[in-house]
Parts: sequence; structure tokens; C-alpha cells
Amino acid sequence: MKVVQWIPVLMLVACLFPWSVESMVRHYKFNVVMKNTTRLCSTKPIVTVNGQFPGPTLIAREDDTVLVKVVNHVKYNLSIHWHGIRQLRTGWADGPAYITQCPIQPGQSYVYNFTVTGQRGTLWWHAHILWLRATVHGAIVILPKLGVPYPFPKPHKEVVLVLGEWWKSDVEAVINEALKSGLAPNVSDAHTINGYPGPVPRCSSQRGYTLTVESGKTYMLRIINAALNEELFFKIAGHKLTVVEVDAAYTKPFKTNTIVIAPGQSTNALLTADIANGGKYMLAVSPFMDAPIAVDNVTGTATVHYSSSNLSSTPTILASAPATNATPVADNFTDSLRSLNSKKYPAKVPFKIDHSLLFTISLGINPCSTCINGSRVAADINNVSFVMPKVSLLQAHFFNISGVFTDDFPGKPLNQYNYTGIQPANLQTMRGTKLYRLTYNSTVELVLQDTGMITPENHPIHLHGFNFFVVGRGLGNFNPQKDPKKFNLVDPVERNTVGVPSGGWAAIRFRADNPGVWFMHCHLEIHTTWGLKMAFVVDNGKGPNESLLPPPSDLPKC
Repeated sequence: MKVVQWIPVLMLVACLFPWSVESMVRHYKFNVVMKNTTRLCSTKPIVTVNGQFPGPTLIAREDDTVLVKVVNHVKYNLSIHWHGIRQLRTGWADGPAYITQCPIQPGQSYVYNFTVTGQRGTLWWHAHILWLRATVHGAIVILPKLGVPYPFPKPHKEVVLVLGEWWKSDVEAVINEALKSGLAPNVSDAHTINGYPGPVPRCSSQRGYTLTVESGKTYMLRIINAALNEELFFKIAGHKLTVVEVDAAYTKPFKTNTIVIAPGQSTNALLTADIANGGKYMLAVSPFMDAPIAVDNVTGTATVHYSSSNLSSTPTILASAPATNATPVADNFTDSLRSLNSKKYPAKVPFKIDHSLLFTISLGINPCSTCINGSRVAADINNVSFVMPKVSLLQAHFFNISGVFTDDFPGKPLNQYNYTGIQPANLQTMRGTKLYRLTYNSTVELVLQDTGMITPENHPIHLHGFNFFVVGRGLGNFNPQKDPKKFNLVDPVERNTVGVPSGGWAAIRFRADNPGVWFMHCHLEIHTTWGLKMAFVVDNGKGPNESLLPPPSDLPKC
């Protein structure tokens, strides 16, 4: 194996041209620092990696080993999650604080060491503690092995587009105030595209991102939703997009006017600059929310500019964003997704199921004597609001530390009711650090059921350590007799983050072939904060190749 080291300034350029036929070890250094930045006509300090917002793009090829030294120069504890990287037997590098590691304390460092096995496409990295991922995030581009082509025509150029949210105030102050009051936090002030919102109210001088294209060329857009709390619509005026991949898994190509992308998800789409007379076209990012919940309804904008047209004098063709509650648009996109399921990239859907689970996803209300209304909003899975431990769960599992967690997470709701009907009388949740135990290589079918305990709502659920197949989805209560008969077991879309529809359910299947402790949570950050999270503990299999590796010597301490 060849070992390659570059100085940080040249590293990204070098990564774009890795000519060796061997797998490489790619070294990155992430300095986490505060930086003053101007957005929405105001200046504020934000937490960044290497002073960049969004942070640097990490580029590797399938089978490469990646080492990222993270040095914490800020006042907050910190950890970084490599979202979608399977981390086969290397759970110590997964990154969620207090789940697979203790956080990196101020002035300390940690080297994340993992190999990209059997994956290629677009993923991303982000802080996985507090609300720091609002500004601490960036793309992961995994190129195919040398000599292995894309299963679609090679694009002229590839472009990373990171979508996000921006608050004028400090995001940690936003969530701390919400937790103190027991109410929902303030919504963001703008949506961003590669860090820029475009012109917004009361800040007309704010510039936007510009993508320059040549007529007749095709571009692959690597789109990532790094927003904290909002699913997003993405569209470009006057153009259709061809979707070829989601969450680093190839799909059957299909054309669409509008992409729907939830926090945590990524989508690769081909944009053909097929307008002969060129021009300028708006790229619009706007929220999708079909429940009576407040959202940031400021549309983020960028410009697709044909190089043959004058940038300053050519008028921009505007894009009409879908209505915020345009559920049919969202469903049409989601229902079009299918795994490529080719000979080279088969959809290995489990057929025989060892664990059949039903998890209800709810918002509840718990008493709080110091809160404004004497209560606080809580969130739960199967009525359990997860309590974060003070010791890493993976360390507790590996070293058999008692008293940190129990493995009695309920596989079905303890209290059954009409989940999408009338609210139950009791909206209170129980609290606990409960895990669900899986034997190595066992198969799981998990139905994620939204509820109306406070209000139905879309929930993007992310599972660490695994890809899964979305074999079914529907509205209302899941019917275990009728709904499985309609499951797609041939070419269901493969993902790491699934959108559970408002007032409905989604069914996923996966094989537990990765030993360790694996977090599962809603990627709406406020819901995770309120407790909508749990973890699976997967036991070792037979022999060292089916066992969790020991922890690295520099693993942070609590």
C-alpha cells in the first residue's frame, strides 16, 4: 500500500489527481478554529475547520485509508462524524460524542483512521456534538477505483453543492435558550448554498454562489443537505436534472424538475447545459414542511451562468420554488428512487428476517418546573427519550463497563394506540440509555412509524455503521398483514438516511455485519437534542475479521 502525504494547502489539489493504481493512505489535518465571517450583512464568529465555511472537501478513492488529525482550538468539546462511511470494524472513528468516543477537549487532538470499503459517491462530514454542525461540516467525495467508470456518461465536471442554514445569532445560544424555556428554538434566518444565501430581505448586498457552465456540457452536482432542521427542495430554472445516486449508492437514472433532500442525505444529479443561447438561471433552495410547524421560508438562491453570456448584464431567469407543503412533489421524487441493481452493483436485500422491529417516532411533553409552561418538549423512539451517557457507549461495550447502558430497548411500542389518530391521554415519555442488541450477521426489518402525539412530521432517520434498503413506505398506521405484501424486494433504494413521511411509515432492511455500537437518530437536530435517538449494539462474530478492532491509543478520554 502506498502512503501519500501532502501539506494541507496542496492536499485537495493532489487528491483530485491520484494517479497510482494502488490504494492510498490519505492524510488530512482539520484545525478547528473560530473565524469571523460576514453573512446576512452582519459579522459574527463561527466555529470552522481550517477557517473555511463550509469546511474542506475530503477526497478519496474506494479502498483508500483516510487519516484525519482533528485539533481542537475552540472552547467547545468536539467530535467529527464521517456521515455514511460504514466504518467496518472501526467504530472508534465514527465520531458521535459519547456514543463511539468521548469528545476531543479544547487543546486536544485525535486521529480518525478508517478505510473506505466498498463505497463510492458523495457523503459528508460534520460535528456530532451540540449544534456545532451548523458551521462545522463539509463534503466527502469518494471516487471509484481507477479504471472503473461511472455507470452513466462521464460528466465534463463535478461540482459540490453544500446546502445549509444560517442564523444571525450564535447557534449555541439559540439551542440553550430553547432548552431553558422548554419551547422550540428560533428558526434559521436563511438557507445557504456553499455558504452563501444570495440576496435576502434587509440584506440585498449579500452575494450568492455562481456555477459557470459551458453550453453542451454535462455537470455532475454532488448535493448535500447539511441543514440542521429542514428538508429542502432543490431546482434550477429552465433545466431538468438526472438523478444517478443518493447517499453514495447508484440509482436507476431518472429526470426530475425538483429534488427533495432531507438533512443528512446526499444526491448526485447530472445537469446538462442544453440551452443553446445561454443565459443566467436561478438555482433555488427552499424548505419542505407539510406539518403546521414553523420553518425558515427564505429561499436560498445561486446562479447557473452560461459562460457565453455576460454575467453582469444578462437578466436571471427565475425559478418558482414549490409550496412549502408540496407533498405531491416530494412523494413523486421519493417514489422514483430505485437501486441501480446491476450485475456489478446488485441490491442485496435481505429476504429472511431475524429481527422484526416497529419503532414509533414521537414528540411528547415532560414536566419541567423551571420552564415557561411548566413543561418541555421531548422526543422519543418507542416512548423512550434517550439519555446521553457520560462514558462512551462503545468503550462501555468493549471493556464491559457496567451501569452505562442496558440492552433492553423495546423492539415494539410498549403502549399500542392509534399512532396517527387521536392523541393519547398521556404525552409523557420515559427516559433511559437503552440499546437494542443484535447478533453478528443477523438481519433486521425495521418499520419506522411517525405518530401524531403532538403533530405528525417528516423525520429523516440516520443509521450509523450501515446502509439499508427502503423496502416500503406509506401513510397512516403500518399494517403488518397487508403492507409487507407491497414491499419492493427487487430494487429498493439504498440509503443511510430515510425520510419517514408525515403521518406515515417507512420500512427498511439491513444486515448487522458490522460489530460495534451504532447510533440511530433523527437528523433534525432539535429532535436529536430532545431525545429522538437510540443505538444498536452488534456483537462480534467469529474470529478477528468479524470482531471490533481495539481502540486507538489516542482515543479521547471523558
